[in-house]
Amino acid sequence: MTTTINRRKFVAAAAGTAVTAAAAGIAGEKLIGKRFRNVVPGVAAPAASPPAQYRPIPIAPMTPLPGDETLTIPGLSPFYTPDSEFYRVDTALTVPQVAARTWQLRIHGMVDRPTIITYEQLAQMSMTEHDVTLTCVSEAVGGGYIGNARWQGTLLAPILRKAGIQAGAAQIVMRDVNNMTIGVATDPVMDGRESLLAVGMNGQVLPAAHGYPVRVVVPGLYGYVSATKWVVDMELTTFGAFDAFWVKQGWSQQGPIKTESRIDVPKTQASVAAGQVTIAGVAWAQHKGIEAAEVSVDGTWYTATMAAQDTIDTWRQWYYAWDATPGQHVLQVRATDKTGHTQTAVKHRTEPNGATGYHTIQVNVT
Repeated sequence: MTTTINRRKFVAAAAGTAVTAAAAGIAGEKLIGKRFRNVVPGVAAPAASPPAQYRPIPIAPMTPLPGDETLTIPGLSPFYTPDSEFYRVDTALTVPQVAARTWQLRIHGMVDRPTIITYEQLAQMSMTEHDVTLTCVSEAVGGGYIGNARWQGTLLAPILRKAGIQAGAAQIVMRDVNNMTIGVATDPVMDGRESLLAVGMNGQVLPAAHGYPVRVVVPGLYGYVSATKWVVDMELTTFGAFDAFWVKQGWSQQGPIKTESRIDVPKTQASVAAGQVTIAGVAWAQHKGIEAAEVSVDGTWYTATMAAQDTIDTWRQWYYAWDATPGQHVLQVRATDKTGHTQTAVKHRTEPNGATGYHTIQVNVT
C-alpha cells in the first residue's frame, strides 16, 4: 500500500507519540557471525523542552488492508511484522541514542550542490507511506531474517536530484551515527521505486532499535546494501573508489533480493492428523512482485492459493489445503515472480549475495 499523507490530519494523532521512540524488543538481534544482547536497549527521545525549531513529524496511524490481501491462518506470519518481532542485524553493542533535534543529513561527494538537511527541514517535506518487506542477506532458506512493515517518510530521490548527482556517481556510501558504512547502487535509488528516508514504522514513530530518528529503506535490495539505520551522511562516489563495510567482509557490492519462499506451517518434524492439513507461508521478490507459489508433496507440485498482492515490494502470503495421508512426507515450496522467473532449486549458502534453494520440511501424518 502506498499513500500520500495529509499532514494536518495526523497532527493530533502524532502529538502523543512523536516525541519518543521506544526501543524494539531484542528478538532478532544479530551481528553476522556473532550474537550479542544489547546492554542498553534505550529510548531515543528529544529533550523535555526542545529548541523552538524542533517539532516532531506526524506519523500516520495504520489503516487496515483489504481483507483479501492478508490471511489469518494459525502459524502463518502476519502480513505486518510487529516492531518488537522485526528482525535486527546490529552493528553496535548498544542501540545508538540520536536526538531528532540535533539530527542532520549531509549529502556530498560527486554532487553539484553539497547539502545538509536538518530534522526541521525534513519535517517540512512531503511525507508518504509505503509497505516494504526487508530481507537480510544472511537469511538462510526458510529462515527468519525477513519482515514486512509500513514505512512512513519522504522520498529520497528528489532530495538527491536536487543536490545534483554528477555523471559516474554509481554508488551512494551511507554512514550512520557510528560511521558504519553501507554502499548502495545509485540507480536503484533513483529509478522510481519508493526509496525512503523513513521516520515511522507500522503507524508509530520509528523505534530506536530500527534507526530513530531517520533510516533508509530501499525496496528490492538486501539490507546490507540499503537499509541504513541512524543515517547521517551520504557520499556520492564510484564503486571503484570505496568499499563499504560488508563488501570488505566478502559480500557483493550490489545485492538485489532473490525470489524466495518459506513454509511457516506446519513446522518441520511436526506431527499432524490425517485429513485436510493447511500448508501456508510467504513468498517474496521485492520490487518484482510474486505471481504464484507452488507446494510440493513428496515430489508432486500443486498450485497454492495466494492472498492478493499489496505492493510489489512486499511479501505475499499463500496456502494449500492438503489431503494428508498417514506416513512421513516431504514438503517444499517454490515461488514465481512477476517477471516469470521461478526460484531455483539449486542450494547455495548466503555468501556472497544471498542463499538459494527450496525450503524443505518433513512432517509425520498420523
